[in-house]
Amino acid sequence: MSVGGRTRSESVANGLDDLPDEAQIVLVHDAARPLVSADTIDRVVASVREGTCAIAALPVVDTLKEVDDGLVVRTVDRERLWRAQTPQGFPRGVIVDMHRRARADRIAATDDAALCERYGIPVRVVRGSERALKVTEIGDFARIDALFTTTE
Repeated sequence: MSVGGRTRSESVANGLDDLPDEAQIVLVHDAARPLVSADTIDRVVASVREGTCAIAALPVVDTLKEVDDGLVVRTVDRERLWRAQTPQGFPRGVIVDMHRRARADRIAATDDAALCERYGIPVRVVRGSERALKVTEIGDFARIDALFTTTE
C-alpha cells in the first residue's frame, strides 16, 4: 500500500500504483470535500463509462474582477467559466498515461484534469453541487455545520 506524496500529483500517482488490475475507472477525490453527493459521483462515473474523462464543476455566477495592486483592471467574462470540484474521473489507461508523461516531463498540476488539458485529452464537465464545498479554512467548518442542519 502506498502513501501520499509531497504534492497532489505524487499522491495520485502513488495511488495509481496500488490499483487492483480489474479497476478500469479511476476517481480522484479531495478529502477536503466531505459532502460530495452520490448523484455527483454517479454523473462523473457515467461520463467515464462513455469513455470521456470528467470533472464535477459548477458555473461561475459571481461577477469576476481582475485586480492589480488593489485596483480593478477589468471585469472577466464569466460565461464560459466553471468552478472545478471533485471527484474527477478517468478511464484508467488515460490517467496512468497522463501521470507517466507528467512525471517524465517534470510537470505538476493542481488537479488531474489539468494534466489531460496539457496533453490534449478532452475532459467533460458534469454538474457538481454547492454542498460539495472545499473545507480549507477555519470558517468553512461553520458552513459545514450549517449544511448538516438543512437539506438540499
